[in-house]
Amino acid sequence: MGLKTSRRITLEALGADIERRRADSGVTDLPRNSGERRTESKRALLEAIKAVGGKW
Repeated sequence: MGLKTSRRITLEALGADIERRRADSGVTDLPRNSGERRTESKRALLEAIKAVGGKW
């Protein structure tokens, strides 16, 4: 039996729901992955995102 989904939501609605649940739980700053095992290409990608003002 396959997974059934009841509705589709937009990415914006998902983000808003996650933010609401974080606020409700009192968790404001989640721990980040240490990144110790990142590949050089992943590090370069994250630096490029940071350079254009993005937050990963």
